[in-house]
Amino acid sequence: MSIPESWLHPPRAFSVMPFWFWNDTLDEREIVRQIREMEAHGVYGFVIHPRVGLPRDLSWMSERLLSFYRVAIEEAQRRDMSVILYDEGMYPSGASSGQVVAANPAFQCRGLAKLDLSDGGEPALSADANLVAVVRRKNGTRIAVIDRPVDSVIRGLHYVGEGPVEDEPLAADILNPAAVAEFIRLVYDRFAAHFGPYFGATIPAIFTDEPSPLGRCRERAVVPGTAGILPEVNRILGYDFTPHLPALWYDDEPDAPRFRMDYELAIAARLEETYYAQLSAWCEAHGVALTGHPAKGSDIGSLRHFHVPGQDLVWRWVLPDHPSALEGSEATQAKCSASAMLHGGRRRNANECCGAYGHQLTWDEMTWLAHWCFIRGVNWLFPHAFYYSVRGPRWDERPPDVGPHAAWWDRYRQYADACHRLSWLNTDCQHVCHIAILGQSTVLPWRSAKICLEHQRDFNYLEERHLWEDARVDEDGIHLRGMCYRALIVEGAADRRAQPALAALQQAGRFIRFSDEVAEDELIARLDERVPQDLCISPAAPGLRVRHIVKDGCHGFMLFNETHPAIEIQVGLPVTGPALVFDPWTAGARVLPADHRLWLPGHSFCVIAASDEPVGDAR
Repeated sequence: MSIPESWLHPPRAFSVMPFWFWNDTLDEREIVRQIREMEAHGVYGFVIHPRVGLPRDLSWMSERLLSFYRVAIEEAQRRDMSVILYDEGMYPSGASSGQVVAANPAFQCRGLAKLDLSDGGEPALSADANLVAVVRRKNGTRIAVIDRPVDSVIRGLHYVGEGPVEDEPLAADILNPAAVAEFIRLVYDRFAAHFGPYFGATIPAIFTDEPSPLGRCRERAVVPGTAGILPEVNRILGYDFTPHLPALWYDDEPDAPRFRMDYELAIAARLEETYYAQLSAWCEAHGVALTGHPAKGSDIGSLRHFHVPGQDLVWRWVLPDHPSALEGSEATQAKCSASAMLHGGRRRNANECCGAYGHQLTWDEMTWLAHWCFIRGVNWLFPHAFYYSVRGPRWDERPPDVGPHAAWWDRYRQYADACHRLSWLNTDCQHVCHIAILGQSTVLPWRSAKICLEHQRDFNYLEERHLWEDARVDEDGIHLRGMCYRALIVEGAADRRAQPALAALQQAGRFIRFSDEVAEDELIARLDERVPQDLCISPAAPGLRVRHIVKDGCHGFMLFNETHPAIEIQVGLPVTGPALVFDPWTAGARVLPADHRLWLPGHSFCVIAASDEPVGDAR
């Protein structure tokens, strides 16, 4: 056998696509020069991201700014490169840099607040507030719950003076479908009017960034909400939430954590309806993909509306040789987007990586973050970011520049090529995986996931809605989009609508209940009973991550030593034919030793390519 040619030289569409911060006075020749530099370093696309630092005469969605877009798009088309359009100036998405509220002040971001009625009086409401309900607390006192405009903004595109203080445009009420329709009119329709002929080709996608019902709220003690939200919450939850409204503010209310979670899930579901579904439908109708990511790393429910579901690694939330690589909600994010891709029938999923990791970010950390994503199934990286300019305060604005202004730019081609190959390997392949972990739309368990990863039991997250919407359950397990899960790990509560499927899985012996009381060895033993281990590793290597795919008729076993110490292992493959060890960084390959022993330095990544065919040119 030999390494398939496409593994060595994938299509250009699988290149990294960095955020390109347009953050200073723009010049057509400089735009073209920087695009040429990207291509020379193995970067075949970019996300145009207007960013703080633009001069005021380049305002958001202005004809002058869009003329620079056209220069970049035409140059990208000429070079067979791709461009993703970012939908906001700057973030979170949904406000069109304050233009939504400027078009209609009624579209200003709203939230729920409480008024104390312990004096026995009636609530006094301002003209722009609505009474949601008057409810009695556990202690007998009454509160009024109102919806009203809140003091919420987004980040702006322009510095106040020379910086670093920024403009702060008003955030919009994205729980209001009319406000979102205005956002679409101001941004998406104008993109289509100017660049529609490029949609689906040079422009494969539009990026929406962590929309939040409360924007960047400068108030405390308000919760997401809008006019008429309570009937929507009741509809989504299937019961009247009114008596439980105090739990949104008071910890001593009965079952407060449960009702807060119910409300969070209801708001997330409503946001899907008002925001994500509208954007997704627009993109579908215009032949362009919706990509980007929600606000939290464990938000999987909203990803069903993305044609390229994504997440983002920012703020050093996940680090090498640190518990954060396996623990906490952000540790779920790569599996989150990859699972959403598989179960939604999508081809790609993305990660916006390295954002705000700081000037201390190293080459090793940057490559480790890429491997962390790939071993979990990500197949498109949006590095954050390449800076058009690092003049003045721009150098310190959510650093670092990971491209042209970085110390490693002269060797960036090696990184870009490796990511290019690994993105391709994770695309148009069959993921060999028979374990699922049940999650909710905004909550994905990480404790059982950590145990699986440390014992080389690969898994996907299954959002519980699939159990009553489109998955088939029988004695073999869960069947969904070509996957068959023979074991389902359930950690925590599940929606009542999932109970029939869970009962059937329990009867079939495919259900595994996990809690903090379940020992690590016990969970692995239960998995072994239901899902024989695919790739056998000895001795135990808790730092090793594995992923098994079948692509181009070849089995690919990805191995990533996620921790720093080097490890020596013996690999037991589920196929009997000869195998090669493929290095995505050099595109080189060598025959796997007869004893199947491998030496993996710290943070190293390789792919064992195996089939039942004879070994040929190892390339």
